[in-house]
Amino acid sequence: MWINVTVPVEAAHAEPLSDALMEQGALSVSVEDAFLGTEQETPQFGEPGSPTTPLWEHSRVTALFEPGDDLPGRVAAACQAIGLADLPEFEFAEVAEQNWVQLTQSQFEPIRINDRFWIVPSWHMEQFQQTPAADRIVLQLDPGLAFGTGSHPTTWLCLQWLCEQVQGGETLLDYGCGSGILAIAAAKLGAASVLGVDIDEKALEAAAENARRNGVDLALRHSRQPLAERFDLVVANILTNPLCVLAPLLSDRLAPGGRLALSGVLETQASQVIEAYAPYLRLEPGAVHEGWCRLEGRRR
Repeated sequence: MWINVTVPVEAAHAEPLSDALMEQGALSVSVEDAFLGTEQETPQFGEPGSPTTPLWEHSRVTALFEPGDDLPGRVAAACQAIGLADLPEFEFAEVAEQNWVQLTQSQFEPIRINDRFWIVPSWHMEQFQQTPAADRIVLQLDPGLAFGTGSHPTTWLCLQWLCEQVQGGETLLDYGCGSGILAIAAAKLGAASVLGVDIDEKALEAAAENARRNGVDLALRHSRQPLAERFDLVVANILTNPLCVLAPLLSDRLAPGGRLALSGVLETQASQVIEAYAPYLRLEPGAVHEGWCRLEGRRR
Protein backbone atom coordinates (compact mmCIF):
# COMPACT_ATOMS: atom_id res chain seq x y z
CA MET A 1 0.00 0.00 0.00
CA TRP A 2 1.20 3.49 -0.88
CA ILE A 3 -0.17 6.99 -0.40
CA ASN A 4 -0.91 9.48 -3.19
CA VAL A 5 -0.70 13.16 -2.25
CA THR A 6 -2.33 15.59 -4.72
CA VAL A 7 -1.47 19.29 -4.50
CA PRO A 8 -3.19 21.91 -6.73
CA VAL A 9 -0.86 24.74 -7.78
CA GLU A 10 -0.28 27.27 -10.52
CA ALA A 11 1.51 25.66 -13.46
CA ALA A 12 4.64 27.77 -12.88
CA HIS A 13 5.08 26.06 -9.50
CA ALA A 14 4.45 22.50 -10.72
CA GLU A 15 8.01 21.55 -11.70
CA PRO A 16 9.72 23.13 -8.65
CA LEU A 17 7.17 21.47 -6.37
CA SER A 18 7.76 18.13 -8.09
CA ASP A 19 11.49 18.40 -7.37
CA ALA A 20 10.84 19.46 -3.77
CA LEU A 21 8.48 16.51 -3.18
CA MET A 22 11.13 14.13 -4.52
CA GLU A 23 13.59 15.62 -2.04
CA GLN A 24 11.02 14.93 0.69
CA GLY A 25 11.05 11.22 -0.17
CA ALA A 26 8.39 10.86 -2.90
CA LEU A 27 8.78 7.67 -4.94
CA SER A 28 7.40 9.34 -8.07
CA VAL A 29 5.66 12.56 -9.08
CA SER A 30 3.23 13.29 -11.92
CA VAL A 31 1.70 16.55 -13.16
CA GLU A 32 -1.62 17.05 -14.93
CA ASP A 33 -3.42 20.12 -16.23
CA ALA A 34 -6.22 21.39 -14.00
CA PHE A 35 -8.52 24.28 -13.19
CA LEU A 36 -8.27 25.44 -9.60
CA GLY A 37 -11.95 25.59 -8.76
CA THR A 38 -15.05 23.45 -8.48
CA GLU A 39 -16.75 21.88 -11.46
CA GLN A 40 -19.63 24.31 -11.06
CA GLU A 41 -17.18 27.21 -11.21
CA THR A 42 -15.53 26.08 -14.45
CA PRO A 43 -17.21 27.68 -17.49
CA GLN A 44 -16.24 26.41 -20.92
CA PHE A 45 -14.26 28.53 -23.34
CA GLY A 46 -16.53 30.67 -25.44
CA GLU A 47 -19.27 30.80 -22.81
CA PRO A 48 -20.13 33.93 -20.82
CA GLY A 49 -17.82 34.18 -17.85
CA SER A 50 -15.24 31.86 -19.40
CA PRO A 51 -11.77 32.05 -17.82
CA THR A 52 -9.40 34.65 -19.24
CA THR A 53 -6.38 32.38 -18.77
CA PRO A 54 -6.00 28.91 -20.36
CA LEU A 55 -6.84 25.94 -18.20
CA TRP A 56 -3.30 24.62 -18.45
CA GLU A 57 -1.96 27.53 -16.40
CA HIS A 58 -2.97 25.44 -13.39
CA SER A 59 -1.77 21.96 -12.46
CA ARG A 60 -2.28 19.13 -10.03
CA VAL A 61 0.94 17.64 -8.72
CA THR A 62 0.50 14.07 -7.47
CA ALA A 63 3.29 12.43 -5.46
CA LEU A 64 3.51 8.78 -4.44
CA PHE A 65 4.84 8.10 -0.92
CA GLU A 66 5.34 5.10 1.26
CA PRO A 67 3.11 5.36 4.34
CA GLY A 68 4.80 7.65 6.87
CA ASP A 69 4.18 9.29 10.20
CA ASP A 70 4.20 12.88 8.95
CA LEU A 71 3.23 13.10 5.27
CA PRO A 72 1.46 16.45 5.82
CA GLY A 73 4.74 17.77 7.25
CA ARG A 74 6.66 16.58 4.17
CA VAL A 75 4.21 18.26 1.82
CA ALA A 76 4.32 21.47 3.85
CA ALA A 77 8.12 21.42 3.81
CA ALA A 78 8.14 20.97 0.01
CA CYS A 79 5.76 23.90 -0.46
CA GLN A 80 7.80 26.10 1.84
CA ALA A 81 11.00 25.12 0.01
CA ILE A 82 9.70 26.66 -3.24
CA GLY A 83 8.38 29.78 -1.53
CA LEU A 84 4.63 29.09 -1.44
CA ALA A 85 3.43 31.44 1.28
CA ASP A 86 -0.04 29.86 1.51
CA LEU A 87 -0.15 26.08 1.81
CA PRO A 88 -2.51 24.62 -0.86
CA GLU A 89 -5.34 22.31 0.20
CA PHE A 90 -3.87 18.91 -0.63
CA GLU A 91 -5.54 15.48 -0.60
CA PHE A 92 -4.41 12.00 0.41
CA ALA A 93 -5.51 8.69 -1.13
CA GLU A 94 -4.40 5.11 -0.56
CA VAL A 95 -3.02 3.29 -3.61
CA ALA A 96 -3.22 -0.51 -3.75
CA GLU A 97 -0.27 -2.49 -5.14
CA GLN A 98 -0.53 -3.12 -8.88
CA ASN A 99 1.55 -4.19 -11.83
CA TRP A 100 2.48 -0.62 -12.72
CA VAL A 101 4.39 -1.45 -15.91
CA GLN A 102 1.50 -3.47 -17.31
CA LEU A 103 -1.02 -0.84 -16.20
CA THR A 104 0.93 1.99 -17.84
CA GLN A 105 1.46 0.09 -21.08
CA SER A 106 -2.21 -0.81 -21.31
CA GLN A 107 -3.03 2.90 -21.63
CA PHE A 108 -1.04 3.24 -24.88
CA GLU A 109 -2.32 1.30 -27.87
CA PRO A 110 -1.28 1.62 -31.54
CA ILE A 111 -2.66 4.85 -33.01
CA ARG A 112 -4.02 4.91 -36.55
CA ILE A 113 -3.35 8.22 -38.32
CA ASN A 114 -4.77 6.94 -41.61
CA ASP A 115 -4.83 3.64 -43.49
CA ARG A 116 -1.13 4.01 -44.24
CA PHE A 117 0.45 5.53 -41.13
CA TRP A 118 0.51 4.17 -37.55
CA ILE A 119 2.18 5.14 -34.26
CA VAL A 120 3.05 1.99 -32.31
CA PRO A 121 4.58 1.63 -28.79
CA SER A 122 7.49 -0.82 -28.63
CA TRP A 123 5.55 -3.37 -26.56
CA HIS A 124 3.00 -3.73 -29.38
CA MET A 125 5.51 -3.96 -32.24
CA GLU A 126 5.81 -7.76 -32.36
CA GLN A 127 2.06 -8.28 -32.37
CA PHE A 128 1.53 -5.44 -34.84
CA GLN A 129 4.10 -6.85 -37.26
CA GLN A 130 2.27 -10.18 -37.40
CA THR A 131 -0.16 -8.53 -39.85
CA PRO A 132 2.24 -6.82 -42.28
CA ALA A 133 1.10 -4.50 -45.06
CA ALA A 134 3.36 -3.59 -47.96
CA ASP A 135 2.66 0.15 -47.96
CA ARG A 136 2.17 0.62 -44.21
CA ILE A 137 4.46 3.06 -42.39
CA VAL A 138 5.04 2.36 -38.70
CA LEU A 139 6.59 4.88 -36.35
CA GLN A 140 7.73 3.24 -33.11
CA LEU A 141 7.34 5.60 -30.17
CA ASP A 142 7.02 5.09 -26.42
CA PRO A 143 5.65 7.69 -23.99
CA GLY A 144 8.45 9.73 -22.45
CA LEU A 145 9.46 13.07 -20.98
CA ALA A 146 9.03 15.00 -24.23
CA PHE A 147 5.60 15.92 -25.57
CA GLY A 148 4.31 13.94 -28.56
CA THR A 149 2.95 10.39 -28.58
CA GLY A 150 0.38 10.81 -31.35
CA SER A 151 -2.57 10.57 -28.98
CA HIS A 152 -3.10 14.31 -28.48
CA PRO A 153 -5.48 15.97 -30.99
CA THR A 154 -2.90 18.59 -31.97
CA THR A 155 -0.28 15.95 -32.81
CA TRP A 156 -2.85 13.96 -34.77
CA LEU A 157 -3.77 17.08 -36.78
CA CYS A 158 -0.12 17.68 -37.68
CA LEU A 159 0.47 14.04 -38.63
CA GLN A 160 -2.57 14.16 -40.90
CA TRP A 161 -1.12 17.25 -42.59
CA LEU A 162 2.27 15.61 -43.06
CA CYS A 163 0.66 12.56 -44.67
CA GLU A 164 -1.03 14.91 -47.14
CA GLN A 165 1.90 17.24 -47.85
CA VAL A 166 5.04 15.08 -47.86
CA GLN A 167 5.27 13.58 -51.33
CA GLY A 168 9.02 12.90 -51.26
CA GLY A 169 12.13 15.05 -51.50
CA GLU A 170 10.96 18.04 -49.42
CA THR A 171 12.93 19.95 -46.81
CA LEU A 172 11.07 20.30 -43.51
CA LEU A 173 11.39 22.23 -40.25
CA ASP A 174 9.67 20.92 -37.11
CA TYR A 175 9.81 23.83 -34.67
CA GLY A 176 9.16 22.71 -31.10
CA CYS A 177 9.89 19.10 -32.03
CA GLY A 178 9.46 17.57 -28.56
CA SER A 179 9.75 13.79 -28.87
CA GLY A 180 10.55 14.18 -32.56
CA ILE A 181 7.34 12.47 -33.65
CA LEU A 182 6.52 14.93 -36.45
CA ALA A 183 10.10 15.15 -37.70
CA ILE A 184 10.45 11.36 -37.73
CA ALA A 185 7.09 10.99 -39.47
CA ALA A 186 8.22 13.42 -42.19
CA ALA A 187 11.44 11.46 -42.71
CA LYS A 188 9.55 8.16 -42.93
CA LEU A 189 7.13 9.70 -45.42
CA GLY A 190 10.03 10.63 -47.69
CA ALA A 191 11.21 14.15 -46.82
CA ALA A 192 14.76 14.60 -48.08
CA SER A 193 16.01 16.50 -45.03
CA VAL A 194 14.39 17.26 -41.70
CA LEU A 195 15.44 19.69 -38.96
CA GLY A 196 13.93 19.53 -35.47
CA VAL A 197 14.28 22.55 -33.17
CA ASP A 198 13.37 22.73 -29.49
CA ILE A 199 14.03 24.88 -26.43
CA ASP A 200 14.50 21.83 -24.17
CA GLU A 201 17.74 19.83 -24.19
CA LYS A 202 15.92 16.77 -22.86
CA ALA A 203 13.46 16.95 -25.74
CA LEU A 204 16.33 17.03 -28.24
CA GLU A 205 17.89 13.99 -26.55
CA ALA A 206 14.55 12.16 -26.72
CA ALA A 207 14.12 13.09 -30.39
CA ALA A 208 17.61 11.81 -31.22
CA GLU A 209 16.94 8.49 -29.49
CA ASN A 210 13.53 8.09 -31.14
CA ALA A 211 15.06 8.83 -34.54
CA ARG A 212 17.71 6.16 -33.92
CA ARG A 213 15.05 3.60 -32.97
CA ASN A 214 13.16 4.36 -36.17
CA GLY A 215 16.20 4.26 -38.41
CA VAL A 216 15.92 7.83 -39.73
CA ASP A 217 18.36 10.73 -39.86
CA LEU A 218 17.33 14.02 -38.26
CA ALA A 219 19.22 17.25 -37.80
CA LEU A 220 18.48 18.61 -34.32
CA ARG A 221 19.16 22.08 -33.00
CA HIS A 222 18.51 24.11 -29.85
CA SER A 223 16.31 27.15 -30.38
CA ARG A 224 19.10 29.44 -29.15
CA GLN A 225 21.18 28.52 -32.22
CA PRO A 226 20.87 30.53 -35.45
CA LEU A 227 18.23 29.38 -37.93
CA ALA A 228 18.84 30.83 -41.39
CA GLU A 229 17.69 28.03 -43.73
CA ARG A 230 14.43 28.04 -45.63
CA PHE A 231 12.19 25.03 -46.00
CA ASP A 232 9.50 23.63 -48.28
CA LEU A 233 7.42 22.66 -45.25
CA VAL A 234 7.31 24.11 -41.72
CA VAL A 235 5.25 22.60 -38.91
CA ALA A 236 4.94 23.87 -35.32
CA ASN A 237 2.80 22.17 -32.68
CA ILE A 238 3.24 24.41 -29.64
CA LEU A 239 0.67 26.74 -28.04
CA THR A 240 -1.07 29.93 -29.09
CA ASN A 241 1.10 32.53 -27.30
CA PRO A 242 4.50 31.21 -28.43
CA LEU A 243 3.15 30.65 -31.95
CA CYS A 244 2.17 34.33 -32.09
CA VAL A 245 5.60 35.42 -30.87
CA LEU A 246 7.24 33.17 -33.48
CA ALA A 247 5.22 34.58 -36.40
CA PRO A 248 8.11 36.57 -37.98
CA LEU A 249 10.59 33.71 -37.59
CA LEU A 250 8.41 30.85 -38.84
CA SER A 251 7.01 32.85 -41.74
CA ASP A 252 10.51 33.82 -42.86
CA ARG A 253 11.73 30.22 -42.74
CA LEU A 254 9.40 29.27 -45.62
CA ALA A 255 10.90 28.99 -49.08
CA PRO A 256 8.89 30.56 -51.91
CA GLY A 257 5.80 28.39 -52.32
CA GLY A 258 6.50 26.76 -48.97
CA ARG A 259 3.66 25.59 -46.75
CA LEU A 260 3.15 26.15 -43.02
CA ALA A 261 1.03 24.22 -40.51
CA LEU A 262 0.44 25.39 -36.93
CA SER A 263 -1.32 23.51 -34.16
CA GLY A 264 -1.65 23.70 -30.39
CA VAL A 265 -4.41 26.24 -31.02
CA LEU A 266 -7.92 26.02 -29.60
CA GLU A 267 -10.73 26.87 -32.02
CA THR A 268 -11.52 29.94 -29.94
CA GLN A 269 -7.91 31.15 -30.28
CA ALA A 270 -7.57 30.72 -34.06
CA SER A 271 -8.34 34.36 -34.89
CA GLN A 272 -5.58 35.51 -32.54
CA VAL A 273 -2.97 33.45 -34.38
CA ILE A 274 -4.32 34.38 -37.82
CA GLU A 275 -4.01 38.06 -36.88
CA ALA A 276 -0.43 37.61 -35.63
CA TYR A 277 0.64 36.08 -38.96
CA ALA A 278 -1.34 38.48 -41.18
CA PRO A 279 1.64 40.83 -41.83
CA TYR A 280 3.62 37.87 -43.20
CA LEU A 281 1.21 35.42 -44.81
CA ARG A 282 -2.42 34.44 -44.84
CA LEU A 283 -3.48 31.64 -42.50
CA GLU A 284 -6.70 29.67 -42.80
CA PRO A 285 -8.21 26.90 -40.66
CA GLY A 286 -7.31 23.57 -42.23
CA ALA A 287 -8.92 21.06 -39.88
CA VAL A 288 -10.47 20.79 -36.42
CA HIS A 289 -10.28 17.86 -34.01
CA GLU A 290 -11.74 17.73 -30.49
CA GLY A 291 -11.79 21.51 -30.12
CA TRP A 292 -8.26 22.05 -31.45
CA CYS A 293 -7.55 23.44 -34.89
CA ARG A 294 -4.78 23.31 -37.46
CA LEU A 295 -3.97 26.55 -39.24
CA GLU A 296 -2.36 26.48 -42.68
CA GLY A 297 -0.60 29.04 -44.84
CA ARG A 298 1.54 29.28 -47.96
CA ARG A 299 4.31 31.68 -48.89
CA ARG A 300 3.82 33.24 -52.32
